[in-house]
Order: sequence, then structure tokens, then C-alpha cells
Amino acid sequence: MRWLMGLAALGGVLLAGCGAPEDQDSAAAFASRYTAAPSAPLLIRGATVLTGAGERLDNTDVLVIDGKIERVGEDLSAPRDARIVDAAGRYVTPGIIDVHSHLGVYASPGVDAHSDGNEATSPNTSEVWAEHSVWPQDPGFATALAGGVTTMQILPGSANLFGGRSVTVKNVFARTVNEMKFPGAPHGLKMACGENPKRVYGSRGSAPSTRMGNMAGYRKAWIAASQYRDKRQAALDGQGEMPDRDLALETLADVLDGEILVHNHCYRADEMAAMIELSREFDYQITAFHHAVESYKIADLLATNNICSALWADWWGFKMEAYDGIVENVAFVDAANACAIVHSDSDIDIQRLNQEAAKAMAAGRRAGLEISEAHALRWITSNAAKALGIDDQTGTIRVGLNADLVIWDRTPFSVYSQAQQVYIDGVLMYDRNDSDFQPVTDFALGRVSAPGGMQ
Repeated sequence: MRWLMGLAALGGVLLAGCGAPEDQDSAAAFASRYTAAPSAPLLIRGATVLTGAGERLDNTDVLVIDGKIERVGEDLSAPRDARIVDAAGRYVTPGIIDVHSHLGVYASPGVDAHSDGNEATSPNTSEVWAEHSVWPQDPGFATALAGGVTTMQILPGSANLFGGRSVTVKNVFARTVNEMKFPGAPHGLKMACGENPKRVYGSRGSAPSTRMGNMAGYRKAWIAASQYRDKRQAALDGQGEMPDRDLALETLADVLDGEILVHNHCYRADEMAAMIELSREFDYQITAFHHAVESYKIADLLATNNICSALWADWWGFKMEAYDGIVENVAFVDAANACAIVHSDSDIDIQRLNQEAAKAMAAGRRAGLEISEAHALRWITSNAAKALGIDDQTGTIRVGLNADLVIWDRTPFSVYSQAQQVYIDGVLMYDRNDSDFQPVTDFALGRVSAPGGMQ
């Protein structure tokens, strides 16, 4: 029977992502409920392995035990009960990671009823959490899985200066977002600079309506958050009363304490530089600038400040702040020893992030840079894992990490390449040649005729 996401989960046919029984008395509210399903040992034999750390290993085996990578090498042996996959002539990579997705919060089909990504009611909505909008039955999760995506960060939109918290999820079949949440992954804070917030609120005759208004709004919020954080810490130290709980200030204070990562929508080089100054003023770290079409202009500054750039391969020119984008952006940022990432921001491009990385690699090569496929793969695997704070669990093929793996029919940098099998924590989640492992959401099944002629 074909695997389904949603109602089928109630029948217990899912092999992963259903989670452990919830214990509301002992577990924190909104904590991850994901639990990897038990899986037999797996030996992938004779593949070309791109590790995600810049290495290419030919004629190599990957042994997986208990959902973890046990060994990587040639002529490996496996337990008797292991599943053996002959991958001769094929490529194996880590699962693809998309650091900028809106699946579930702007679910398919794209109708107003599914528009849950922007809480555009105030320039500062840092109190909202994207996970409280995620619809696990979004058909986009299944199509992303077929493209080799095993992990993604789902973000609020960019209408606001502070859009709220992001959530990192495993791309597994689940009934609730808690059953998808990546265990141990920190929340992110979505910030946005530039045209979007000033357009949204300026059109209403309110602040901010200019870039300087944007900056003033950030600074006011961080001042309030600093005061809240100091009062909270003083209370914990026994030096005063705990301030009344404030969800917005709580999020910002956790950023200042280093517990939440900052993911900043920002296009222009001058604005990214201004945001770096802001981060210095209030002593927080920017994890990544997203979209960042002018990162190539300040790549050295980004490298010095340990800030990743999550980039499109070739989107540009669709508004003024995107006008000066170049197709060499990813490669030039990478060449400056800054952290480069290829992201989607699209329910379509997430299905072919391998091709987007290939386009960025090709543009860099045309500009005279020597970029191997093994190196470019980092842009959608290990660098992305670093930006999400999960590189100690996934993003590379090395001993001890989660067995999030994709078997491709040829190099993933070919336009003709297709993911043949996708594993998450060693569990087969997608198989192009087996319809039992091609998930379909309940919603995507559509409506059928019912007794009495109803549809």
C-alpha cells in the first residue's frame, strides 16, 4: 500500500517521523517529538561518495547501523541482517539541506487560506513562531523529498523588521510539526531589512517608511530586549523580581544570550554592513544573510565576521534592491573563504537545489575559479548545516553522524540527475522505483465520489 502523510499516520503505516508518545508532564511545550524509526543495518556498496566536506571517494561503501554512519571505506562487511544496496556507477551524498523554505506556512495550493507566513500586524512580531503555522500535509514536502531534501529551515516571511522564530524540520511524514522538528536544532530569528518592511508599513502611513526608520526600529527593539534580559538575569541571580513574561522580548533576549540564531533577509551590501554594525552595538551574532544578492561586494567582511550568505544561483532584478545581483555571487563569496549556501525560497527550486548549486558552480568556473563538484556540494549540505547549528548531526558523510543520505543515478550536478533513494536517519523515505516509498499527502489525493453523489 502506498505510504501517505496525514490520516494514514493514524493507522501506523509510517516508518519514521511519528514520534514518541507525548508526555506533557515531563517534556517542554512545543519540543521536538521526532523519533527515528528502528532500521536494519544498511550497506551502500561501490558508490562515488561526495562527503559534503569537499571530498570525493570513488568505489566506496557506506555502512549504516542504528541510523548512524558506522564506517566509510572500501570492501566493508556488514551484519547478516543488513540491507545491501549496489550503488556501482551511482553517487551518494548527504541529504540536501535548504536553509530558507516556506513550505507549510505558504502551503500548496497557493491560496489566501494557506497564507500563514507573515504576521504583518506590527514591524516587530518576534513573538510568533513559524512552527505554529506549519501544515504537515503541504504537498511540497513530498516533492522536496523526491529532490533529495532531508532537512529544511521553515521561516516566517519578510514583511516585518522582526518576523518571528523559524523552525528546522526533518522532511519526514508526520501528523504534527512537533513530530518533524529536528531534535536539538536551535530556533532562528527571522529579521528583514530593506524594501519589504518599509513598503508594507509605509503604505499604511506608519513607521517604518524608510531605511533609516528600519534601523531605528531595530535599535528600539534591541534596547528593550537588553533591559528585559538584564532584569531576567538579575532575578535569576536573586537580585530582583522576574519581569512579567513577554513573548517578543523573550525571543530577542534569547538571541542576545546566544540561544537563537539570527537569519537576516537582506539584499544590498550597504545594508548588510549596517546590520553588522547593529550586531556589534548589541553584541549578538548574525548567522546568515539570506538572498544577499550583493554579498560578493563585501565577501571579505562576511568572512571576517563569520557570517554565511544564503543565496540564489541566479535570481536578480525583480526589484531595485535585487538589481545588482550577479550569477557569480555564490562562487565569489566562497572564493573569499566566506560561508556560501545555495537556498530556495521556493516550493519549486527546493525540488532541484542540486541543479541550483550546479548553476552557481558553472558560473564560478566561467569566471576562472577552480571549483570541484565535491567542493560545491558543501553549499547545499555542510555549510547549510553549519548555518542551522546542526553540523554536529548532519550535513556530511562521516562516522557518527545521522545517516541522511541520497543515492543519485549520476552526478547530482547533471541536469539529468535524479534522486533514486533518500534515507533519513538510515530509514528509506523515498524510492523512485518503488511506489510504496513515494509519499503522497492526504490533501494531494484529492476528492473522490462518495455515496449519494457527493464529491
